[in-house]
Amino acid sequence: MCRLEDKNRNKIKARFVIGTMGLKKRLSEIRVDKFRNSMRSSSKMKMWLIRATTTVLLWTCVVQLTALGGTWGPRVLKGWPSCFSVDDHVAKSLDIAVPAKVLPPKRVYKNNGYLVVSCNGGLNQMRSAICDMVAIARYLNVTLIVPELDKTSFWADPSEFQDIFDVDHFITSLRDEVRVLKQLPPRLKTRVELGHVHTMPPVSWSDISYYHNQILPLIQKFKVVHLNRTDARLANNFQPLELQKLRCRANFDALRFTPQIEDLGRRVVRLLRQNGPFLVLHLRYEMDMLAFSGCTQGCNTEEVEELTRMRYAYPWWKEKIINSELKRKDGLCPLTPEETALTLKALDIDRDIQIYIAAGEIYGGKRRMDSLAEAFPKLVRKETLLGPDDLQYFQNHSSQMAALDYLVSLESDIFVPTYDGNMAKVVEGHRRFLGFKKTILLDRRLLVELIDKYTSGSLNWDEFSSGVKEAHAQRMGNPTKRLVIPDRPKEEDYFYANPEECLQPSDDEPLSIM
Repeated sequence: MCRLEDKNRNKIKARFVIGTMGLKKRLSEIRVDKFRNSMRSSSKMKMWLIRATTTVLLWTCVVQLTALGGTWGPRVLKGWPSCFSVDDHVAKSLDIAVPAKVLPPKRVYKNNGYLVVSCNGGLNQMRSAICDMVAIARYLNVTLIVPELDKTSFWADPSEFQDIFDVDHFITSLRDEVRVLKQLPPRLKTRVELGHVHTMPPVSWSDISYYHNQILPLIQKFKVVHLNRTDARLANNFQPLELQKLRCRANFDALRFTPQIEDLGRRVVRLLRQNGPFLVLHLRYEMDMLAFSGCTQGCNTEEVEELTRMRYAYPWWKEKIINSELKRKDGLCPLTPEETALTLKALDIDRDIQIYIAAGEIYGGKRRMDSLAEAFPKLVRKETLLGPDDLQYFQNHSSQMAALDYLVSLESDIFVPTYDGNMAKVVEGHRRFLGFKKTILLDRRLLVELIDKYTSGSLNWDEFSSGVKEAHAQRMGNPTKRLVIPDRPKEEDYFYANPEECLQPSDDEPLSIM
């Protein structure tokens, strides 16, 4: 009996020991599991923190690069993307994924007042003036009101800013430099509409210090100042580097044409590209240019009288009595279509190349264009490439027509202006910015001398052609220094024709002085 009890006690003791050991083992396993789970949670937390930090850093970089890209982006995207923006509606039609736009951060500054400007002249004269006003507003710490375009000049184009340029892009792309509004605040707008505003033309070719010392105090006094003339109101040279770069940024990035104009520009370029390379000839031989300049080479008596009457009809064209032959010999007249044909042939331009005429109606019509058409039979215009329905909206809107020519000129394989007007200069500078694209800058003074010698028999064709080629070997839009003539800004190189502060010549293109 005693042995049986002892045996039962031993069994119970053994079971207790085994149970205790099992419990300890289970507790140990639970602790290990908890430790492992805590390690996993800790690892997950670390991974989350790393990802969050990386995202913040990448986002910061994107914002900073976007702000910088406003100035230098077009230098990277040469060719088509730099001339034509890929708008949302175009991207959708092409099934292209467009990333969400990242706006540059707003620049915060104390607003000294409001600058209202009324531009004067044609499209490209107004374009460069708008860029000047952007830079001036930035350096005066004022708010710029979207510029008013000229509607009273010879062209009488009723277009508003938003009819030609993408106004929303203009405002947002510059927000990290200057505040731009579509209109004045209501109270100030009413005051201006009642005529209670200080209006004045700034002094031409002024240094930025003039605006600090003369214009800024007026803005601070009146809250609003209206500048009623904007052409050539900021000096070409000796301005702060950042101001010069901002002029470029406004020109090459902020001033984007409307989607409608850019779409049509793409279409014209696509039609031209289907048939190979093309040359854009800015043949500035229109009635207004001949009347203004007094250049009548090749015109008959009736045409000379018509041009003279027109010159006297416009009071803002100051020069009335003009010696046409003297101006021509001084190189101050646009080349005639006949002179242009000889020049292009002498430069060995391929007879079969497409030549797009970027101009309005040529004065004298077919009679004056016959020699050019005979030498280069593939002459085209926007009116021959597009149907009447395509151009219906553009009729009587010369600035919008000029915008279309501007886009095609940027995309051309060769650009040749026959006169150094505003379009010729601004396109020249823009093509430099896009990678020094070939732009033949004609030396008109030398050309008329060579042409007269050739037509009179003093030079044979080989001598004439050789002289033309030699004179233009370094006038192909290659990198050059701007010519600076102190106290004679009208005679020096125009900033927008060669914005060298914003250009980066390639290693194989040495900088030269023309």
